[in-house]
Amino acid sequence: MPDPLPPTPNRPTWLPNALVWARLVLAGVFVWLVSSDPLASDAALLAATAIFILAAITDWLDGKLARAWNCVSRFGRIMDSFADKILVLGAFVCLAGPAFASQALDSEGLPSLKYQASGVYPWMVVLILGRELLITSLRGLVEGEGGDFSAIWAGKWKMIAQSIAIPLILLVLAFAPWQPDTPGRWVIDITAWTTLIVTVASAIPYIQRAMAFKPSRPPSPTESPSP
Repeated sequence: MPDPLPPTPNRPTWLPNALVWARLVLAGVFVWLVSSDPLASDAALLAATAIFILAAITDWLDGKLARAWNCVSRFGRIMDSFADKILVLGAFVCLAGPAFASQALDSEGLPSLKYQASGVYPWMVVLILGRELLITSLRGLVEGEGGDFSAIWAGKWKMIAQSIAIPLILLVLAFAPWQPDTPGRWVIDITAWTTLIVTVASAIPYIQRAMAFKPSRPPSPTESPSP
């Protein structure tokens, strides 16, 4: 595919990698914001939302520029995926953490039901992390044997769902009532569950792809499984 931009020596080919580094910095700031009592301040929730959206934009932009300028590098491929996981997985870990733990009160004003204001629970994060570890392991296995295991539509839809869910949950927490039996609570819970289902289901095409893969060379004796 020809380079869509006219050739010029002044093209800043360092910019895609710089955007990856910027996303890592933004991820660190985002995690700090959502792990330091965010429910006490709508400003913190809004700042975290803005930072997450900005980081997601850099994710879209760095890949687009790298392909357009024909400067895709091994560093960029590795660090781009790493920065994405730090941002998204870090967000889910924090949303399931104590900073978002809350407790409903009964009719007498006494504590009754404990729940996550974010709608994200630790067991959900375990499933999300498990999905990422499984796909990363399958990618290493297939590509180590000469196959192609690049991202497909399922992974892209997963990333879109997660990139919408995280800021949406934060915005609802900032602007709407989110206690049990409120519209905000329904929006948060539906968003969290939908994202979890999309994330887990997105692993299925990758698993099928790995199972259908046939290496171009037989494994060496040292690679053969023990009897």
